[in-house]
Amino acid sequence: MVSRTVAARRVAYETLRAVHESDAYANLLLPTAISRAGLSTADAALATELTYGTLRRQGTYDAVIAIAADRPVADIDPAVLDALRLGVHQLLSTRVASHAAVNESVELARGAGGRGAAGFANAVLRRVSRDTPGDWMTHIAASARSDDEQLGLLFSHPVWVVRAFRRALAAEGRADELEALLTADNASPRVTMAALPDLAGVPDDARRTPFSPIGFRLGGGDPESIVRTSRGRIRVQDEGSQLAALALTRALPITEGERWLDLCAGPGGKTAVLAAEARVGGATLEANEISPARAGLVRQALAGVPVEVPVSEEDGRTRAEDAPDTYDRILVDAPCTGLGALRRRPEARWRKAPSDVPALTELQRELLSAAVGALKPGGVVAYVTCSPHLAETSGVVADIRREWGAALEEISARDVITSLSDADPGLPPQADGSGRAQLWPHRHNTDAMSISLLRRV
Repeated sequence: MVSRTVAARRVAYETLRAVHESDAYANLLLPTAISRAGLSTADAALATELTYGTLRRQGTYDAVIAIAADRPVADIDPAVLDALRLGVHQLLSTRVASHAAVNESVELARGAGGRGAAGFANAVLRRVSRDTPGDWMTHIAASARSDDEQLGLLFSHPVWVVRAFRRALAAEGRADELEALLTADNASPRVTMAALPDLAGVPDDARRTPFSPIGFRLGGGDPESIVRTSRGRIRVQDEGSQLAALALTRALPITEGERWLDLCAGPGGKTAVLAAEARVGGATLEANEISPARAGLVRQALAGVPVEVPVSEEDGRTRAEDAPDTYDRILVDAPCTGLGALRRRPEARWRKAPSDVPALTELQRELLSAAVGALKPGGVVAYVTCSPHLAETSGVVADIRREWGAALEEISARDVITSLSDADPGLPPQADGSGRAQLWPHRHNTDAMSISLLRRV
């Protein structure tokens, strides 16, 4: 009979294999794998930590493995490599006994590649176990060919992401916070909840979040149980995501009868906040999501809000262009690189490349321009990305402001968010002089959400 601890490691390993072999997302796959394996609460926590810890630190562990194996990781069988990554994570970043980490990882390698793979894995992991974590950081730092590559290896980020983060921080005069940001990206995010306005209250034993007026963190208990009990009126939602929706709804007083549109709504967390806010203010909300599967998630997210929100499934550009001068408020939560959510989706850092950015920024510009055209005079659009990359944030907004000229004015998102917050979010001016608000994991304990507000004159 397989022990539960071994089962937890196998769940982690099989999740890693699916992530690397099938482009699966750990946050979607792992809960199902844990349930199917019947893991206890403690072993489910172990499987979760092993999976996410290994994915977050994959770049660092690959550098360690390359030195210990004396060969590039590209030359190692992928299934064996995942067993090695899991073993190195346990050796360097957990309190798991070395013999257990080595032996069980060797068995995973044996299952993947037979006796030869097991012998190879045993030799590599025993080499890793002979040095301390600090020694290994010294080894891999010495192997770097540049300062940026050294940061990338030590903090497990691709070099292009390191450089993009540095530029985004420098735009606020805070380039010296780069290592703090990279460190925060490798930490497990705290679970944050949202109580939909006028539909749910914050539990008595919860702690309110410092910035979002609808956010809180639980003192204990199962978040999913609370979500179910509330019928979806209490939700798990990053505080930055809450603020992105609230920045739009509270930028200006709501006039009864306003029409709102969530143009890129999937998976629906922000849509639910908009719907609750629309209900309170007497506005109506429509949503759009091009992906049928994600449109289904939007409908599920809206189930707890007692208002009718039609959800269309069109290209957002077409959806907006077909409704000129129609809406009072539009949220454009644009498709992006997702570099702001690497704590939650650590595998994303290895899936994106600089070559992805130009096509995304073109799509973002087209969506935002179409949304501006769909605004009534006086209407407001919130342009949101879960990325701090300057090309996707300030660059896109600057292009749209040039395109529309005097027909657009900016509302300071920084001022709006500061007015919503109990604590001062400390949002510094941007180098481009805009009112864009940039949230950060290391500074705000949120995803790195960028929020801009533009008003059609």
